[in-house]
Amino acid sequence: MTIRLPGVGGELRTYVPRTEPLAPTAGAPFTSRTVFSAAHVVADPYADTTPDSPAAVDWDATLAFRRHLWSHGLGVAEAMDTAQRGMGLDWAGAAELIRRSAAEAKAVGGRIACGVGTDQIAGGTPAEVRAAYEEQLALVEESGAQAILMASRALAAAAAGPEDYLEVYGHLLRQATEPVILHWLGPMFDPALEGYWGSSDLDAATDTFLEVIAAHPDKVDGIKVSLLDARREIELRRRLPQGVRCYTGDDFNYPELIAGDEKGFSHALLGIFDPLGPLAAQAVRVLDTGDVKGFRELLDPTVDLSRHLFQPPTRFYKTGVVFLAWLAGHQGHFTMVGGLQSARSLPHLAKAYELADGLGLFPKPELAEARMKTLLSLYGVSQ
Repeated sequence: MTIRLPGVGGELRTYVPRTEPLAPTAGAPFTSRTVFSAAHVVADPYADTTPDSPAAVDWDATLAFRRHLWSHGLGVAEAMDTAQRGMGLDWAGAAELIRRSAAEAKAVGGRIACGVGTDQIAGGTPAEVRAAYEEQLALVEESGAQAILMASRALAAAAAGPEDYLEVYGHLLRQATEPVILHWLGPMFDPALEGYWGSSDLDAATDTFLEVIAAHPDKVDGIKVSLLDARREIELRRRLPQGVRCYTGDDFNYPELIAGDEKGFSHALLGIFDPLGPLAAQAVRVLDTGDVKGFRELLDPTVDLSRHLFQPPTRFYKTGVVFLAWLAGHQGHFTMVGGLQSARSLPHLAKAYELADGLGLFPKPELAEARMKTLLSLYGVSQ
């Protein structure tokens, strides 16, 4: 088994794929950390659509992938940015995804939390943004899933300052029937979220964020922080009220943040745990035994792949995630909602294949190799 892969300079080099994949097995539920994988959606490759059309989703394959994650003990964070929320998946599609996934979770006993946003409106006043949030919160709660209050592009555009965030989030937390997860998504994931919480000064934004939580600690299960800044996340989690979890969304520094230090640790809600699901689950079970060193030995080597997939423009990491799902055999094609399979270059995808193969992520290395060669042939690379 050999394969010729293109480099960033256009040269071709020979790579020898790994022949034996990792073989993580299912085990007991996690005891030391709460871990969610933000899961991708599988597009319907036979739908006659355009990038501007409503998303056409292959529901069978999409739900099968969630069962795969649940089978390894991971929770599913549904209808988040990994599912191309706001990048191909509109609110109508997200609502259907939430209903179907929540029902599937109930049927198989899987844990699920779902994104609540405002993407059914393009803009509006803070009051209109609040109403949009309320509509989505009601649907998620009716489905039986936990709610994740996501950052809102519409609120970022409408808010005059921190007081608008305090009012909107305070109202939503007061009416939530169960504790929610608050999600702070940085502008590297979505440029429209620049200045969230009322300031581009992250220290000032953090103070407002903490003020929201301090006013309603009984309604906040935890916070999900996606700023790709380990130091800031550690400082923030040390300031949280007792009982409020920090879920890391830092796809660059997750091993150290989950492992923690003498003053605490982060739980996890990560897009990278979509392709890393079984390996991540194995690592957390090692951590459950108190073996921090063993946990880091399993998870540290995955950081190079994650940093590659999430390199700028970071919002296009979904392309690599879906690509690896195709290579791993979780879906029969490399087609994405909104045509986003074209968002990364061939050298980028080739490097993702090499890094994932080196980690043993492909259950059938020969299938991954054959599919990679198929893609290369479409680009004119002969073997």
